[in-house]
Amino acid sequence: MVGVKSFLCNRFCLLASMAIFFVGATVFAGQTVPIIGYLAPEGVAPLAKTEELGALIEKHTGIKVKTYSAVSNADLVQKMATGKIDFAFLSSLAFVELEQKTAVKVLLKKVWEQGYYYSVLLSKKSSNLKRVEDLKGKRIAFVDEKSASGFLYPQALLGDLGLNLKTDFKSVIYSGSHEKSAELLRKGDVDVIAVFANDKGARDSAWTHTGGKATETRVVWASAAIPNDPFCVRGEFYEKNPKATHDLMFGLVEMNEDSVAGPELKRSLGVHGLMLATAQQYEPVRKIFKLLKSKGETP
Repeated sequence: MVGVKSFLCNRFCLLASMAIFFVGATVFAGQTVPIIGYLAPEGVAPLAKTEELGALIEKHTGIKVKTYSAVSNADLVQKMATGKIDFAFLSSLAFVELEQKTAVKVLLKKVWEQGYYYSVLLSKKSSNLKRVEDLKGKRIAFVDEKSASGFLYPQALLGDLGLNLKTDFKSVIYSGSHEKSAELLRKGDVDVIAVFANDKGARDSAWTHTGGKATETRVVWASAAIPNDPFCVRGEFYEKNPKATHDLMFGLVEMNEDSVAGPELKRSLGVHGLMLATAQQYEPVRKIFKLLKSKGETP
């Protein structure tokens, strides 16, 4: 009799456990799958590529996600602010703009050579443009108005020098990418470009990444260190799903260090790696943004 009772009890416990499991699974399955927005290195990635990134993340973290290949940082900001995506790899400026529109939390940041980089103004070594005082009347190329190194930091410098983009330059071009800006300088279509560099001497920069030699250019100016692009989560999503958020965050960190998943992830994102980050690290960007906003110069 005791054996029968024990059997029935065990049977009941097993069924109860299974019921709890399936209820839990149903609730989880009923939740919206989180969407991660990013800028693909090659531009807007085809659907197959974005699905491939989502499948890679799910395979190595166990978390089902969808991925969205954005057309620009402005696109990512708009979709994060309206709740259409839950996570995003943003530029540092886009993050600062986003946190003024909605609650957002920094989780990770991209890594190239280190956790920070610089904005530099580069001219050809053969030109007579040697100092920032020589900028007036020249042809200048920026990346776009949402780029910290390709516009935001240089614009703050120009403001300090009293230079106006509309009146003090022969021409102003927004190339759309660091690579295209380097090409414009290479062809002689502009006199100076604002691009990223991994060191103040621009020995490793957008110019060298596109096949140029550092000895071919001159650093007219270099900024203070800029924190790398952050990976963020919407505040509302985080409040409702703190464990899932942390699982994804540390899952990406583990993928970054994995010998198989790491190279695939880095190739998809166009980075050398990922590391933990905090919102405080972006205080220098906030200060620059606030300065430009006070002058009415923010995009």
